[in-house]
Amino acid sequence: MQAQQLSGKGGPEAVAPLAGFTVGVTAARRADELAALFERRGAVVLRAPVLRIVPLPDDAELLATTKQLLDDAPDIVVATTAIGFRGWIEAAEGWGLGEALLRRLGEVELLARGPKVRGAVRAAGLTEAWSPASESMAEVLERLLDQGVDGCRIAVQLHGEPLPGFIESLRVAGARVVAVPVYRWMPPEDLAPVDRLLDAVFARSLDAVSFTSAPAAASLLDRAGQRGRLDDLLAAFRRDVLVACVGPVTALPLQAHDIPTLQPERFRLGPLVQLLARELPGRVRPLPVAGHQVEIRGQAVVVDGVLRPVPPAGMALLRALARRPGWVVARAELLRVLPGAGRDEHAVETAMARLRSALGAPKLIQTVVKRGYRLSLDPHADKYAPGAV
Repeated sequence: MQAQQLSGKGGPEAVAPLAGFTVGVTAARRADELAALFERRGAVVLRAPVLRIVPLPDDAELLATTKQLLDDAPDIVVATTAIGFRGWIEAAEGWGLGEALLRRLGEVELLARGPKVRGAVRAAGLTEAWSPASESMAEVLERLLDQGVDGCRIAVQLHGEPLPGFIESLRVAGARVVAVPVYRWMPPEDLAPVDRLLDAVFARSLDAVSFTSAPAAASLLDRAGQRGRLDDLLAAFRRDVLVACVGPVTALPLQAHDIPTLQPERFRLGPLVQLLARELPGRVRPLPVAGHQVEIRGQAVVVDGVLRPVPPAGMALLRALARRPGWVVARAELLRVLPGAGRDEHAVETAMARLRSALGAPKLIQTVVKRGYRLSLDPHADKYAPGAV
């Protein structure tokens, strides 16, 4: 890989906001769209669908539940996702039950969780009785409990997870709840991509991981546990690898393990990508080194506005130097962070030569004879004490 070329006007092209960063995508549905949004902003994407969706027409449980609701009408139906509601109608049509289901839904109190679900309801020729602007299941629950549900039969269209708190609260209040499993998640048939993503998180070679559903988050945690490395995953997510969720429901399994998460104000893929495009570069502290401005990103370095890809060994050395900018780091210490170097300190010299070449500015790193190496921090940069970066 080469450094980013200069523009025709003589100055460096603007570095894409996610250039130099690597982002994990765990989505099964709309994964291509999400990956393309990240790549358009310069990120390298590691894809690992952690779930697969059971095809609706083949789902015997959904068919049985639909027939049950047709035979014994509910008082209230809660639609939770647009894709799930549309999928339910389409599956019913495939079974020859489409008209009967629409007729039944037109006879009950239909609640839609948010504008997208409301749009799907109206596209089916139905009208919702109420919909919260917040898209919050908590607000839906509050409305139901306020109006009273004792003795009511309520059908809740699930969106890939059981919603235990929501359903249990209704049952405690006296409701009879029927869960409608419109689409269900199963573990992927091929776990190799998931394990590669986990290994990248353990190695800190991922800068962020994105989640678009709570079942995906729970599935990744479960897989780490199956491998006996749940604690390693939690440590990485709590300290080093940024976790971004499309919304608060998606974040629940992670927050249950005290994992901090980022969430956009609007629960959509675009705002999720925009959020990471602000957060990741915003966490990089520029260093004034040998008259240059240096930003150390995930797998690349920006030198004076030019993106310069750096091999993994060079990044390991550079990060070790940047932990104490301006201070000498001994060869023996650098050898310990060098991946697969063994005990030969000559490996440090070889990797350092390649690092200097990749950076395009050899004087950024100074050799201190018989002692080691140091980042040539500018003299006025006193605020960059050891550990500041």
